[in-house]
Amino acid sequence: MARKRVVVINGDGTGPELAEAALRVIDSLRPDVEVVRCEAGYEWWLSAGKPSLPNLIPPETWEAILNSDACLKAPTTTPPDPTAPGSVAVNIRRRMDLYANLRPIKTFKGRVGPLGEVDFLCVREATEGLYIGAEAMLDQDTAIAIRKITRKGAERIARVAFREAAKRGYSKVIAITKRNILRLTDSIFWNSVEATSKEFPQIGLEEYYIDNMAQQLVKNPQRFNQTVLLSTNLFMDVISELCSSLIGNIGLVYSANIGDRYAMFEPAHGSAPKYKGLYKVNPTATILSAAWMLDYLGYPRHAKSIFMAAEKVIWEGKTVTYDLNGNASTLEMADAIAREAVKIYDSL
Repeated sequence: MARKRVVVINGDGTGPELAEAALRVIDSLRPDVEVVRCEAGYEWWLSAGKPSLPNLIPPETWEAILNSDACLKAPTTTPPDPTAPGSVAVNIRRRMDLYANLRPIKTFKGRVGPLGEVDFLCVREATEGLYIGAEAMLDQDTAIAIRKITRKGAERIARVAFREAAKRGYSKVIAITKRNILRLTDSIFWNSVEATSKEFPQIGLEEYYIDNMAQQLVKNPQRFNQTVLLSTNLFMDVISELCSSLIGNIGLVYSANIGDRYAMFEPAHGSAPKYKGLYKVNPTATILSAAWMLDYLGYPRHAKSIFMAAEKVIWEGKTVTYDLNGNASTLEMADAIAREAVKIYDSL
């Protein structure tokens, strides 16, 4: 297998220390991967003197991305300032056509969340919806945003959802809409999902409205175990964040953004700038995002070793960060996962 090249974006806030933690774990297993570390994000933009750019990504980072096989993005900050450039994640998804955002929601052994054990997958369409950023001022007191839903976009994300359900042995896909109100856009989405479902007759399909879905996830989340939750960009952004709380800690939630020819991997949480430089935040989500990237690149043994090692370290609870009731630093927890990963790799 030819050597792979990956871009690691250092990010904002705690991003650089989390990137360092993930790379320590990767380096311990020595996959044949070339790592190119790059800058992007709000802090880079400020330090560069606020250059006039469409997004928070410098041209040299774009060049590196375009000449790589995958990307690991540490958390970045997207300011609410309408005069600032656009989001790092959103713009990489759109330019590289990474239309499928996947977030597994699975309880870690010994870390049952407040509402019990859960095990399902959130699948989010990541290039359309309200996140296209098409906003306009009608007058000085009125702004509008356009929600774009296409049949092509809905069909291809639906196909990902059904394929993931089949791959994981899940029995059902649940499409989340608000079709009684958003009758045009969500009808295109639902009709496309329903049509695609016919390609997968062994997988069931249900529809939930987003407000009811939020209630049901709090009321009885176990009813969604062994299912795929599927929705449009903004709806699933909100729902998957809610789902993160079901495993008790968003620091444990990793994700992938996958297209037909490229993929970006990232933790689901933000940059936590108040903890910058303290090396106290949980590195699990970033480490497992990196492990998923290795699997995508063709290193399944490396990936499996890291996943198993992280699960063991978290279950034992001896070398974990403060949010897991421990006192280890970010790098101490990463080093513990790395040591376990090497042992497991050698035994596989």
